[in-house]
Amino acid sequence: MAESLRSFFDELESPERHLVLLNRSSPDPVRKLLDSLLDGQPVSISETDDPASDDDVVALVENGSIVARSTLDELLESVLLINSDLYKTGAIELDEVALPDVFEGLDEVPFRVRGYPASNKEKLLLIIISRVIERVAVEHGVGTLRASFQRLSRIDDERGTRSVYERVAGTGVDVHVYGVGDVDRLSTLPITVHTGTSYPYRRSWFVVFTPPDGTDGDHVALLALEDEPNVWDGFWTFRPELVTRIERYIAERV
Repeated sequence: MAESLRSFFDELESPERHLVLLNRSSPDPVRKLLDSLLDGQPVSISETDDPASDDDVVALVENGSIVARSTLDELLESVLLINSDLYKTGAIELDEVALPDVFEGLDEVPFRVRGYPASNKEKLLLIIISRVIERVAVEHGVGTLRASFQRLSRIDDERGTRSVYERVAGTGVDVHVYGVGDVDRLSTLPITVHTGTSYPYRRSWFVVFTPPDGTDGDHVALLALEDEPNVWDGFWTFRPELVTRIERYIAERV
């Protein structure tokens, strides 16, 4: 059994991956947006011309082979031009949340990101992944969703977050939330609230969905830890065995 949430980082199976922007016709500021999102991460970005490709396509390359493609427009519309406040306020509906294939393909890549005010953008991928997992839970309508918020008050204070959890809990999904603070504020939500003051409650950010045992379905988890103030180490994974063990650890040890 895992010794801590941090120990799951030691199990990542991420091969070398990088992004290649094919036949760029977009202006330099667009390229800089892409650079800023992944600045300092273990994912490099390069450019090349490819007569066999359309213009402004981003390819994810793994071990020398292209494993995913997304248009630059897709990246702009779903990530690069998005502000995290749109998720907090609920301006982006859960059904509209999408993660381009090239970013989905960065599963099990360990990211290190800073929050606001150090960075307006670095945490955005993790925020979007969180919403994607919540959308997957709604689409299944059954299974278990476990999510941590550090401060439970965030669920109430962020209109978009409360509406998402009202919707998830309104399906047949068994919803568990974790954090520090007042449990009573969430008493009107049909969810199970776990509160405490230990490290996982104060410094972890996880959103984990597992379908019912013995059934087919998506397994997906985001796990991030704040070991320095406002600096997060995080990854996401779709590997059923790893997702299941993260979920079990949280259920039994947090």
